[in-house]
Amino acid sequence: MQNLGFALIDPHIHQWDPYNTPHAAALAVKLLGKHPFLLDKMVRLVKPRDLLDTVGLTTHITRPYLPQDYKKDTGHYAVEQVVHVEASWANHKGKGVVGETEFIESLAFNADTVKLGAIVATADPTDSNFKKILKLHQQASKKVRGIRRMAAHHEDKGIHAWADDPHLYTSKKFLKGFEQIAQHHLSFDAWIYSTQIADVIELAKKFPETSIVLDHFGTPAGLFGKVGQSTGLTQTARENIFYQWQDNIAELATCPNVYTKMSGLFMPVLGHQFHKKKQQASKQQIIDLVAPLITHALDSFGSYRVMFASNFPMDSVSTSLVNIIDAFSDIVAGYDHETLERVFHHNARQFYRLDTPY
Repeated sequence: MQNLGFALIDPHIHQWDPYNTPHAAALAVKLLGKHPFLLDKMVRLVKPRDLLDTVGLTTHITRPYLPQDYKKDTGHYAVEQVVHVEASWANHKGKGVVGETEFIESLAFNADTVKLGAIVATADPTDSNFKKILKLHQQASKKVRGIRRMAAHHEDKGIHAWADDPHLYTSKKFLKGFEQIAQHHLSFDAWIYSTQIADVIELAKKFPETSIVLDHFGTPAGLFGKVGQSTGLTQTARENIFYQWQDNIAELATCPNVYTKMSGLFMPVLGHQFHKKKQQASKQQIIDLVAPLITHALDSFGSYRVMFASNFPMDSVSTSLVNIIDAFSDIVAGYDHETLERVFHHNARQFYRLDTPY
């Protein structure tokens, strides 16, 4: 859809600057930033293959992605405001994570770029100082609305694990700390692989008064092609991934405190090969691939608990943001045109308690 008729809200973008902040590739960037080919080679030598397979390319990781870069990616689309979601801040131990919130507050979010509506920071509920870290985040920015602690961990050892514990969200220590999220009036962004959706269901049922959003529809790794050692290797395997995802999403949606983000569907970990072919998925290719996921999420969660989000720049390895908005909005409008503004604006504003624009 070339014209939405309103300015959208994007509740999931990432911002970083490896030249000036703690970053996993900071040293490599400072040494070889002016030599992209050598920089790519160096990063691929020092980083584990499972991580590289997950992100696809290295260029979007090793260069800054700031408000003006996001503005450029939106093309002709008007964006009312965005939500920055934590992006693996390298100084991730203890109070070090507050540095990311301070960094985001320092960026040029304004009328010339885009408005920053909220920040989803990170902190570890198993940390003995978790309560204090939450307070420091809130002191660093009045825009902190939620916390994300990634727990994506797949049984396929060839798929990158973003947490050491395969069942982090159900561990006793995590659950004990999680109580503080509700007490500080914060929401929680859950990111897992689809094989772990049961853990989000258990978490949501233990904390029915805490608003939880499942990022990226639960990332069904291997749905579109082989990843890791053998996930998604055959058509039958891919069909089983989809059927299991359908059942789990439907069950998760019975938890009234859970929303989901229509995002991250073009990360390479789902099995896409566009980056390897040096191609960008077209609008029609996007529709053909993800329409079944979007319609099932809408069937399950209804029109008030699904929100569009870009996950940029992470999905930029497979397609453009304009193509994603074009395709996703066509799918949603085709499902129910009355749903369009809720999915692309109202639901994110309500979930993250966003202010009105300038």
